[in-house]
Amino acid sequence: MIRGRVVRVLFRVTARLPLPLAQGLGATLGGLLSLFPNETRRVARRNIQRCFPDWSPAQRRRLLRQSLRETGRTAAETAILWLRPLPRVLPLVREVVGEELLQQGMARGRGVIMLSPHLGSWEMTGLYLSAQWGITSMYRPPKLVAMNELMLHGRERGGARLVPTDASGVRVLLRALRQGKMIGILPDQDPERDSGVFAAFFGHPAHTMVLLPKLARKSGATVLFIYAERLSWGRGFRLHVRPAPAGIDDADLGIAATRLNQGVEACVRELPAQYQWGYKRFKGQPEGLPDFYARDVADD
Repeated sequence: MIRGRVVRVLFRVTARLPLPLAQGLGATLGGLLSLFPNETRRVARRNIQRCFPDWSPAQRRRLLRQSLRETGRTAAETAILWLRPLPRVLPLVREVVGEELLQQGMARGRGVIMLSPHLGSWEMTGLYLSAQWGITSMYRPPKLVAMNELMLHGRERGGARLVPTDASGVRVLLRALRQGKMIGILPDQDPERDSGVFAAFFGHPAHTMVLLPKLARKSGATVLFIYAERLSWGRGFRLHVRPAPAGIDDADLGIAATRLNQGVEACVRELPAQYQWGYKRFKGQPEGLPDFYARDVADD
């Protein structure tokens, strides 16, 4: 209860700050994460070590510091994006690279599936798409109950429709596509055990959703990737839209999942410092393989 009130107060205070100041404070707090032992740093370090084995130790340490600072920026800017009036938020998108792909996809009339990895500012991506095109996305309430109202308000006020992560939500997504509308999916989450297959991601098996290829095959929708690059010095965001790899809707779910992860990986390699490396993307592993995040003496 008290924790929830504190979070709401912090969000409202942060939302009043100029974007450069809020992101700067977030980067400072994120930088502190790189100085002291903590779970976010440990997970990010493990992910970076395993995903970039050909990089030098100095390169990996630099990426770890940058990533944690960007994590802080993500947290700080979220208050602004959720609570500040839309006419003041949407102009923060300074450029949309590949916007013609969106226009072409919607013009086909068979719907568009937007895949937004945890890269850059995915909250900015969602607001822009909902305001410009309208979008339907799945939604899982956060563990902190106090965040639920803030999140719903922040994401739906631009025109987004949020649906539950169950069979009823899937039916709504498919119906939206068949009506020629846009839906949004976070493609780099670890799905429930019976909702995914294992496919390579940065050379390691990652439990990968099969919902996307199933929706794409049933609807014939255009599939695109999108991410919002955070510009330096609080100047706003540049959105990047890129086509999905061929085969992302393959009937063979193993092939489709591999293409999906290849698409996410290509986006991440364009902007590695702004990826959420602190997320346990490899938490689920095939039977017989060791725990990807098992502790060792080098963790802290």
